[in-house]
Amino acid sequence: MTEEKFTKYEIARILGARALQIAMNAPVLIKIGKEDLEKIKFDALKIAEIELNSGVLPISIKRPYPQKKSEELKRVKVEKISDKKIEEKETKEEEKISEEGEIMELANPEDEKEEELEEGRVEEE
Repeated sequence: MTEEKFTKYEIARILGARALQIAMNAPVLIKIGKEDLEKIKFDALKIAEIELNSGVLPISIKRPYPQKKSEELKRVKVEKISDKKIEEKETKEEEKISEEGEIMELANPEDEKEEELEEGRVEEE
């Protein structure tokens, strides 16, 4: 039988869970004398540590291992683009945007008041 070695994170998790159980009045799995309990000041964490070190805790750990994949790497050919080509593309995009889009102007509060007045007159008629 192989001896299990736990990581420090697994040990912390095990001790924390078992100490909580002991603090909630779970039965202690190992016989500890009154003198020893007084030495450790009835600390649930120390009792859990003694139980873990003695090997009486019925705990198993499931560790997920990464799946091995055999996959070939695909190399992507990268074309080097000169600054002139980049500038040409930018100017083409700007021209396309200017042809398709409208030029938006900032709204003035005076224009909005005039529009509201005109809409009010239209509704009255």
